[in-house]
Amino acid sequence: MVVCGDDGLAHRLAAELRGVYGEQVTLVVPPAGRQVRQPVVGRARAASAALFDRVVTAVNRGGGGSDGAPAPASGERVLEAAEPTEDVLADAGVQRAAALALVYDDDETNIRAALTARRLNPRLRLVLRLYNRRLGQHIEELLDQAAELAGGDAPGHAGPVADASTTVLSDADTAAPALVATALVGTGKVVDADGLLLRAVERRPPGPGEVADPGLCTLALLSATSNDPAGTEGSEDSGEQGPRLLPDAAAVAAATGRGTVVLEQVSYSGPPLPAGRGGVPSFASLFSRRLRWSLAGLVAAVVALAVALTLVTDDHPLHAIYVTLLDLFAINEPAHHQSTGRQVLQLLSGLVGLLLLPVLLAAVLEALGTFRTASALRKPPRGLGGHVVLLGLGKIGTRVLTRLRELHIPVVCVEADPEARGMATARRLRVPVVLGDVTQEGVLESAKIHRADALLALTSADTTNLEAVLYARSVRPDLRVVLRLYDDAFATAVYRTLRTAHPGAVTRSRSVSHLAAPAFAGAMMGRQILGAIPVERRVLLFAAVAVGGYPQLEGRTVGEAFRAGAWRVLALDTAASGGRAGGDEASADEVRGATGSGLVWDLPDTYVLRSEDRVVLAATRRGLAELLGRRGRGREPVRWG
Repeated sequence: MVVCGDDGLAHRLAAELRGVYGEQVTLVVPPAGRQVRQPVVGRARAASAALFDRVVTAVNRGGGGSDGAPAPASGERVLEAAEPTEDVLADAGVQRAAALALVYDDDETNIRAALTARRLNPRLRLVLRLYNRRLGQHIEELLDQAAELAGGDAPGHAGPVADASTTVLSDADTAAPALVATALVGTGKVVDADGLLLRAVERRPPGPGEVADPGLCTLALLSATSNDPAGTEGSEDSGEQGPRLLPDAAAVAAATGRGTVVLEQVSYSGPPLPAGRGGVPSFASLFSRRLRWSLAGLVAAVVALAVALTLVTDDHPLHAIYVTLLDLFAINEPAHHQSTGRQVLQLLSGLVGLLLLPVLLAAVLEALGTFRTASALRKPPRGLGGHVVLLGLGKIGTRVLTRLRELHIPVVCVEADPEARGMATARRLRVPVVLGDVTQEGVLESAKIHRADALLALTSADTTNLEAVLYARSVRPDLRVVLRLYDDAFATAVYRTLRTAHPGAVTRSRSVSHLAAPAFAGAMMGRQILGAIPVERRVLLFAAVAVGGYPQLEGRTVGEAFRAGAWRVLALDTAASGGRAGGDEASADEVRGATGSGLVWDLPDTYVLRSEDRVVLAATRRGLAELLGRRGRGREPVRWG
């Protein structure tokens, strides 16, 4: 395996492949002096500086690095190169590699290197990190087509290259669902893949006499120290006291005093975002309520004058309306030799006409103002409350903002750069934005932080995120906060300190590379990872798998295929299944008849998995490596949608 990158994701991905899947890894990174370092932005307040010193001390004691780049491990080859040129890729052994991951922060660098690598090795499996979704789809199709054509002409290979797949992923898309879920429900986890929403929620241990609700299934048992405010989140090295992923029924029953992570909801069918209407206001929004009432009053006055004119002159109603409008616009002849009633009505019509002029002028000005501000940034409205404050509209922040609006959650954004990547998205979605440095006094107050439900600090500077969280907690101690931190060890230390200082509030610190690395590693192994759910400091993966060729799944019932602590079948694609499994076991036809076509999540334990079935698995990283591992080589990748 070859991994090329310029930030912490490359190092974590290499460690994932080496430690979980047991692969030989060649890591290509820029020279030490040219690696991307996280900026330090803003004025650190006294409280922020004090906590930052304590956290750095904790990280140094734990051996964490300052830039998220661990020292090379045994069995890992490290090459230093400024860019992944053809010579560098050849020196890294791309011609003989099984897979190549290009995870540079720059999309153009990844695309250029992918085209070069495909030419050097048509059978190479490629995994690209691209932020641009549409461009990623085109690049994926182009590289797959190039691999198929080159494989058919390669000597000694008849037919297309089945293993030379191309997968385009985005660390922002991979991490955004978990960040959104943490902000909304504090301890909930969400995996979103092509409109499919998998939701898992943490539940506290039941009290005396209470019975815990298992949901659809229990995904994990939390660590024994999870209820201790001073305790740390469990990891793979926590032993029996740490979290237990995918436990069986006996383990769940015996785990007294432990919280659980259960599958509560597994699909999302909410309405999509409106397309192309972000900058076009509705007709009702063109005019204020006071102006609409004024226009209605003038129309009523005109109708009343026309009715009175009909009664006074015995004229036809339509002609009376016509004459009233002429009087209204002062273009009718004076009623010198007509009755007194007609003269009075003409004077009243002229008076209404005078009142009509300022109302029409106000309507024009309001309409112009509405169209002018349609493309401008909105300000937080008065009385806003129960919303989410989002700091930073970069790559991660933009994806999180889109997820929040899809769930119809009110959001207020704070961004210092008026030309940030996500400003156009905020305008399109009509989301209020506060322009200013979050470290300055009054900026968070402008975002109504004192009435917010949650704070998401997702800027690219660790100190800025930390300072914003500390200040927000000083304003509202029970505020739910989620902060993005570059280094995972640093995130762990921040979590411990904030949890100890505020035991009654929900605090989550997340490293984007920690959330994204398992999906990239699974793609390099040729698996389609639908998403990852963090369980404390461990990760539970959701993968799409074709059953054929795996004896642990094929021919077994769903209950027999379940291996505690390793993997569990959650869903079946009934569109790809047909016929009967035979015997008394449930068949795909029976499942489809009860639930309809598509993905079925409440799958009976008696259903027999067949070679043509496609399923969704929940698995630990080591369990997925054991189940699929290298035995899946040469298989066509599973594609959904």
